[in-house]
Amino acid sequence: MPTRIRKVRKLRGSRTHGYGQVGQHRHSGKQGGHGAAGLHKHKWSWMLINEPDHYGRDPLQVPNARKTAKLFKWLNIGDLETVATPGKAPAGPVEIDLSALGVQKLLGSGSVTRAFNVKVQSFTEKAKIKLEEAGGKIIS
Repeated sequence: MPTRIRKVRKLRGSRTHGYGQVGQHRHSGKQGGHGAAGLHKHKWSWMLINEPDHYGRDPLQVPNARKTAKLFKWLNIGDLETVATPGKAPAGPVEIDLSALGVQKLLGSGSVTRAFNVKVQSFTEKAKIKLEEAGGKIIS
């Protein structure tokens, strides 16, 4: 492109050269770009000195962590024995409030050996059938 038709020549005398009135398009040149620009190129030595752990993985984060375990808390019906208070088994069904323990859903995996009356927010049909067969019930 010839020098005589460049934007710089056409806008001689203009303070901002069409980039707004408060100095947009300024001040990023002196710092080598905005943000993390240039960390693989002209800011590499700066990164080695000031932020040596910038690239790579975080050693405190587990790579295969299950995201759903943080959102929902559930319990299998086979684990009700461990949740119930140990000791002598009472004559009637054992009362367990899973909602107070932070459990949102009761799943039907496992087996039940004694009767439980379980208070829980939601449950599967399989869990309900197994509890009723053992002589317990679900209170929702």
